[in-house]
Amino acid sequence: MTRFRLRRHRLLARASGADAATVVGDMGGAQAQLLAAAGVSLWARIEGLRSSQIRAALFAERSLVKMWCMRRTLYLVPARDAAVFGRGTVRRVLREVRWARNRGVAADALTRAMDATLAALDAPATRGEIAEAVSAELKVPLRQRVGGGGWGHAAKTAWIRVGRLSLPVGYLLHLAAVRGTYCHGPPRGNEPTFVRADAWVHGLREVGVEEAEAELLRRYLTAFGPASPADFAWWTGCLRSEAQRTWDRLGAEIAPVSLDRTPTGVLARDLPDLTAKDEGEEPPLRLLPYFDSYLLGHAGRDHLVAPAYRDEVYRPQGWVAPVVLIHGRVAGVWGQELKNGSLTVTVRPLGPSLRGALDAITSEAEDLAGFLGAETAAVRFDRGDAIRRRARAPPPGRSVSGRRAA
Repeated sequence: MTRFRLRRHRLLARASGADAATVVGDMGGAQAQLLAAAGVSLWARIEGLRSSQIRAALFAERSLVKMWCMRRTLYLVPARDAAVFGRGTVRRVLREVRWARNRGVAADALTRAMDATLAALDAPATRGEIAEAVSAELKVPLRQRVGGGGWGHAAKTAWIRVGRLSLPVGYLLHLAAVRGTYCHGPPRGNEPTFVRADAWVHGLREVGVEEAEAELLRRYLTAFGPASPADFAWWTGCLRSEAQRTWDRLGAEIAPVSLDRTPTGVLARDLPDLTAKDEGEEPPLRLLPYFDSYLLGHAGRDHLVAPAYRDEVYRPQGWVAPVVLIHGRVAGVWGQELKNGSLTVTVRPLGPSLRGALDAITSEAEDLAGFLGAETAAVRFDRGDAIRRRARAPPPGRSVSGRRAA
């Protein structure tokens, strides 16, 4: 089972010659609350990837998009499937619509506000530009208040009166997902922009909510199976009853699997791969970043990290630590510092599994240095003792990352 999931996440062997959109689709999206962390997630899975390629995929090729979807957090997803990920997770937003309706906002007032928000997204627009367009369309004044600008944003933002409520423009964007699919556009300095997916993505595949939910469950089981409806509910952020209805709609497409005496399922088409005898090499060591998708697929985490160390990985306020993965399980946490062209990776073991893993950690650190554009890499334990520093020239014909030079 572990090898099956690692293989689906491209963590058993890095993808060679695969584009970022294909790998992002294979792993069920790359969590992108921190875009730099999403980049490291893809580095851990794609041979020879450079950070510039991710930006090109987002804003030049438009093969990737950043959008709110699972648990209404930010993910990188394949651009042509933006509606699958957006519409497939929209029931959580419908609960927010019901919240507004229960506070006396008329349905037609909400619809006008959401449609005005989407109409402002014909081209990439900042929150301020969206607020001005919606204010003009609804003929209501703007007010500036602190908050409402999104995760980690404490500055003043525009709020708009909708019926009996005053809502930040960021919340209007959140609600607008009920009426259509949108994503992030290119940032303007430190400001994000937003754009309707049908105005940004070439070849967008439009789908209804139930079709999107079914396809999203297929994507989920492809990456995270075997799993249960409760796991799918946790991953998407929907209610268990909603997850169960989607599960039931797939019917015979899902094959039952007993996992530790717990009923789970996997796509029937994947059952031969799951049950095939695999005598390959041991899964390699990987450095996974904050919020890596591999750590976010199931409601239970005992298969990933020993209970004694769970709080070291799954931290308060929803933070998920960068981890050292060995044989598909968490063996340590790590951090990085990039300074003066040198990358320092600091590792804190969680248990004894990292004994003898110095060479593998160093190899990954050197590879990460190449991804980040650093010249040298060093590895340290968190107690401050230098394990090894490498500032040597790479062998002939190889880059600092340890890969063949082009």
